[in-house]
Amino acid sequence: MQFPQVKKLLFQSTKEIRALESSDWKKGRIELICDAIRLVKKDIGDRTVISGIIPGPYTLMIYICKVQNLFGEMKKEPQLVLDALSQLSSFLAEIGNAYLQAGADFITIHEMGGSPGFIGPAKFEQFVLPPLQTLHKKLNGVRVLSVCGKTDPAMHLLAQAGANAISVDQLTDLNTARAALKDMLLFGNLDPVSVLWQGDESMVVETVQRSKEAGVDAVWPGCDMVIQTPVQNIKKILP
Repeated sequence: MQFPQVKKLLFQSTKEIRALESSDWKKGRIELICDAIRLVKKDIGDRTVISGIIPGPYTLMIYICKVQNLFGEMKKEPQLVLDALSQLSSFLAEIGNAYLQAGADFITIHEMGGSPGFIGPAKFEQFVLPPLQTLHKKLNGVRVLSVCGKTDPAMHLLAQAGANAISVDQLTDLNTARAALKDMLLFGNLDPVSVLWQGDESMVVETVQRSKEAGVDAVWPGCDMVIQTPVQNIKKILP
């Protein structure tokens, strides 16, 4: 088994993204996800909280647009890229709000590709932060911003994105993150591979305890979980 992959790029240039209509999402599988959220809400909604997950605008961009052209346009036509990212922010906000209307308790924005841990704090501040702020303003519910990589030098920027909580991965020092975010909610940062998938139950318990001691408000995986993660390890995350 593997995660879904994009088989064919939709756009060669960010210029083409201006043609994307906000209603286009209704033509795909989003309504099926909304149906799934409704069913889960009806089944176990009184016992647990449900997250709707959407990519961040920059992460969506690198999935649908030719990356080589994107990088060139970031250097030569930065405003063109920012306009396209703003368009994607509005597009994603409609999907996120549809998930909330279907019963999701909060929305997780997984800005994996646009994390400052990958593209650096300067590029994050220039290209990723503004569309993230737009997206957060348009979402009508609780929002968690999830980022991958070592984000220690950019925690002050992540705090400006407009999220209610920041989720960091195992490469980020929790003590540094806690100090930078002050009273903001901090989630993380169990290693989904070496701890949750490959580790034993005692390792999971020990890592969970370290995260709690560092001051996280919620203990959860630092990034995407491996599909084959043992159920008994997942149960050990719970109180």
